[in-house]
Parts: sequence; C-alpha cells; structure tokens
Amino acid sequence: MLLAVYEAGRRALAALMALGLAAGTSLAQPTAKPELITEARDALRARDGQRLAALKASALERQYPLAPWIDYWELGLRLKDLQQSDLEAFYARWPGSYVEDRLRNDWLLELGRRRDWANFAQDYPRFKMNDDRQVSCYALLTEHLAGRDVRVAARSAWLAQRDADDGCQLMAGALYEAKRLDTEDVWLKLRLSAEAGRPQAMQAAARLLGKPVEAEVKALLDSAGRYLTRKAAASNRQQDELTTLALIRSAANDAEVTAEFMNKRWERQLPHELAAWVWAQIGRSAAFKLQPEAADYYDKALKLQGRKAPEWSDETLARAARAALRADDGAGRPALLLRAIELMSAAEQQDPTWQFWKARALKQSSAAAKQAEAQRLLQGLASPLSFYGKLAAEELGQRTALPPTPLALSAAEKAQALNHPGLSRALALIAAGLRGEGVREWNFSLRGMGDRELLAAAQIACDREVWDRCINTSERSRGEIDLAQRFPTPYRNELLAQTREIGLDPAYVYGLIRQESRFVSDARSHVGASGLMQVMPGTARWTAKKVGIDYRPELLTDRDFNLRIGTRYLKLVLDDFGGSMAMAAAAYNAGPSRPRRWRQGPPLDAAIWAENIPFHETRDYVKRVLSNATIYAALLGTEPPDLRSRLGRLIGPAGAAPINQDLP
Repeated sequence: MLLAVYEAGRRALAALMALGLAAGTSLAQPTAKPELITEARDALRARDGQRLAALKASALERQYPLAPWIDYWELGLRLKDLQQSDLEAFYARWPGSYVEDRLRNDWLLELGRRRDWANFAQDYPRFKMNDDRQVSCYALLTEHLAGRDVRVAARSAWLAQRDADDGCQLMAGALYEAKRLDTEDVWLKLRLSAEAGRPQAMQAAARLLGKPVEAEVKALLDSAGRYLTRKAAASNRQQDELTTLALIRSAANDAEVTAEFMNKRWERQLPHELAAWVWAQIGRSAAFKLQPEAADYYDKALKLQGRKAPEWSDETLARAARAALRADDGAGRPALLLRAIELMSAAEQQDPTWQFWKARALKQSSAAAKQAEAQRLLQGLASPLSFYGKLAAEELGQRTALPPTPLALSAAEKAQALNHPGLSRALALIAAGLRGEGVREWNFSLRGMGDRELLAAAQIACDREVWDRCINTSERSRGEIDLAQRFPTPYRNELLAQTREIGLDPAYVYGLIRQESRFVSDARSHVGASGLMQVMPGTARWTAKKVGIDYRPELLTDRDFNLRIGTRYLKLVLDDFGGSMAMAAAAYNAGPSRPRRWRQGPPLDAAIWAENIPFHETRDYVKRVLSNATIYAALLGTEPPDLRSRLGRLIGPAGAAPINQDLP
C-alpha cells in the first residue's frame, strides 16, 4: 500500500509538471510543482493557521498559479474575524475566479449569522453561482426588511428547504411574525417535511406555532404509533394536523397498518384534504415497496381530494405515476397516471420520463385528439441520445441517426481554452490529487461558454485523459455534439481483449464504466468501491475465488486487474439474470438480492419495470447504462443503436433458482 501511495504521488507530480503551469495562469506557461498546494491542504486539514499563512505569503510572492486556493483556505480559517474590507481586498486579487465567488458565498453566510444586512445587501448582487439556499433565504429576508413583498418567493424557498438552517428559519420566522406567512403555510411545511422524513425541519417549523405544538411534534416524532393510540384526536384544526403528521410518519414505516388506522377511524374523522394526504403517503410507501395495493391507495387519495389540486410533492406524485404503470397486472391505469402527471409541477411535467408515459397513456384512448397529442409528444422526445428519446423513436418506428461529427476545432479555439486561467487551475488541482477542488473550479469556468468553447474545453480534458471532465463538459453542448468526447473509449485494446475472452458485450461494459467511474481509474466511492468498474473488495475476493484468479487487496486499484475482475463479475451477474441487461445493471449497482425481489409479481414491460425500480440512483443508473450501451454499440460498429433489444420485452419472476445464489 505504501508503494501504491508513493506511485500515486509520483504520477500526480508528473501530471502537474506536464501541464506546464508556472507563475502565470495558463497551460502554455512554465512548470509549477504541486508540493505547495498539497502542503497548504494538509495545513488546512490540521487547521494550522500559522503554517497556512506562511504558505500563502510564499505563494503570493512567487506568483504561484494555485495561490488563489491557498489564499482562500487561509482566509476561510479566520472568516469569523474578518471585515468587509478584507473580503474586498481578496476579491480584487482574484477577480472573476471560482474562489472569489466561493469565498463570497462563505462570507454571505457569515454576514447572515452576524445579522449584518447592510454588507449582505452590498455583496449579494455580486454572487454569481447563487446556488446556496440559505444565502437565498437571507437575501429574501433583506428584501422583506427593506419593505418589499417577497411572500411568493419566500414561501417557495422555505417549502423547498430540506433541512433546518439559520437563513431559511430566520426568514420564515420574520415573515410569519409579519403575517406574510400564515398557519396554513406552516402546517403545509410540516406535512412536506414529514413525508420527506426530515425531523429537524419539522421541529424548526413547529417552533413557529409555539411550545405546545412543538412538544406535540416531538412526541409524534418519538413514536408515531404510540401518539396515534394514546394522544391523537381530531376535534379542531390543530389536532387534525398533528394526527395527520403522525399518520404520515406511520405510513413511511408500514403502509398496511396505517391503512387499517385510516379505515377504522381517521378517514371519517379527518377533513377530506388531510385524509387525502395520508392516503397519498400510504400509496407512496406501498409504491416504494412495489405493493400491488399502491394504485388503490392513490385512487382513494384523489377521490377524497376531488378536483382541487393538492400541494403534494413531486416525489409523491411520481410514485403515484409509477404505481399506475404497474397496476392491474401490468395493464396500467391510464387515468391515474395522467392525473398524477397533471398535478406535478410544471418543470416536472416536462421531464422526458413523464412526457413519454403521458404519450403512452394517451395512445390508449380512442379519441383522435388524444392520439394526435401522443404522437406530438413522442416526436418531440425522439432522440438517439437518451433513454426515453430512444424509446420514443422506437415507439414511432423511427431509427434516428447519431449526430454528425462537428467541424474540427481551430487553432484559435484550442488556444483560447489552453489559456483559460480557471481551466488551467482546475487541471492542476486534479493532477495534484485535489479532484474535488479541481472539479468545482472547472465547472465554474464553463459558465457562459457556447458550444465551440465547451468542445474546446472538453478536448483539453480528453487530451490529458481527465475523462470525467471530458465527458461532462462535452455533454453541455447543445447545437454541436461530439460523440467521441461524450462517449470516449479509453483502454480499448484491454477492454476488448477481456470481453472477448469471456463472451461479454463490450458496448455494455463501456456503458457501465461510463456511468460507474467516468473512466477515472483511481475513483473510489464513499462505500469503498474502487477503480474503473467500482468493485467492492468483498466482491473482488468472491469473484476471484469463483473464476480462479489470484487476488490481493492492493490489486483492486490496478487498472488492468480492476477491468479483469469487474468484467468477470458482471458476466456472472448477467448469467444469473438470464442475460437481462436491465436486471444485471440493477444488480451491479444495488446488489443482486434487490432485483430478485423487484422482479416478483406479474410480468411487466421491461421499461415499466425499470421505471419502477424503487431507488432513484439505481433507476437512473439502469436507464443510463442501457442508453450508453446503444451508443457505444454504434461507435464500436457492433450493431445498430437499438434500445429495446437490450432492455428486453418483459421482466417477471424467475423460472428457476439463480445460478449463483451467493452473488455478493
């Protein structure tokens, strides 16, 4: 392991030197060494302000290209002691840079904590990223204090807030006190927080309604079941709401028990609107567990709600739509599906997922107008570049051509990207092993770029084999699409050799690796998966024993071994699921036991099965892997980009026991 660490450091140093960074800021300038930035990062982690200040002074004196980051870290350690003038000096040193805007973000949070609204109001308009919800809440509060009506924006920001934070809570408290938010808004916030499983946000909202309500919310958070059997009542609005919150909490744990609570007592005693909320949450819980009753629960909720649009979350409505797709042995309930989509937010309705399934539901109608709308939706979606775009094209009987290769980049376009200070710093950070910082600097630098600039930036990353930046940057272009950048084929000879040896489709493997690691060979997940194919140590050990390969833990980070062990595990999984690429991808991401459970019940259209995968990460993963694979198949010349042939037609219970019941 020490040798591996040494080699990683040596490669980082060599890569940084190869970038040609020096006292200036472009890739075209002389060399700078990475020791200074790594020393500074170590000092930051140790919170050694004295050492960091000395390194900052050295970096500024030498005009070190990564000096902005060292400056940022040093100021960040003593942010609580700074004044606005200190920040203005920093902004002047690094105008237009990522760290200028990131420190402004940190400073705005500090100003909010200080309640220094004058300096906050001065600095906030210069915040370019504007991607911090707490800062947004502080900003809305300053607007409110200045006498402007911010109710609509403030209510929206507060309801969307996931966790309790000072900014949004302070804003909500001020607007509630000023009667710009009312008790109905607070109860809505409590319900949304309850369904999202956010107890801290619930307690923060409850404080606005006073200590008695706060105490009741704490009691139902401690035990929803005990609250329902001992304390719940429904004789006034406050009791109605508290009982509803307890039922929402109960539904998350057990849909069937909560349905029994509702049938025996609470559906009759609660107002229809609140009873509908509870049935929707029972439906959501049942849909997550793929229970066949889920659609019935949602039908009850919508019947109680009537035609008035509820303020249920998009996630609750998405679960309703998925339950509708699975309902009645896979025949679906188009009316429930269409109603769920109709109630989603405008932005969610435009998601290709729901555009596609809306079209499929409308096609079941005999009305000519609905048939025409379905055709229009499918034509608008049809594309060779996305999962639902491909399904829409195939639904229409079309074979959409892949985009043509853009014109080659000119010398001037390449030079502009090579001399971009932010891109240069980003690549230097990545080369020095500070990938997170480098990725943030890189993404900030892409703001405002047009297609040709994006393609030039992507090409820099491709040329240096920083594949994740190559792919992600190229994916931002809209009018011009370079598939060689978006779907690169690094390690091609090695991958083709491994897949040929075991009879595995190379396009499928490329599609999976692109989603797993973006070809970052030293990638490591938060759960310990490593390398190109993100293999867990236990999985590697099991696979090596199964196929007769020597295994040592340090081999897992070796590119060729990772590719070898990962492809063999994938082949075992694929065989275990009868060749189903959809189920094998789900198993690779979430473990084999889960898709074995998810396939139980009636046989489903494979697209419906994939859309009903309960975990968002795995659902998205499966769709992307299969979509990627169709494009790689075309690029490798192995077969036409047909998604259905990879997705399959039906997925249902297995006819026989799994081949490898001990698959990890």
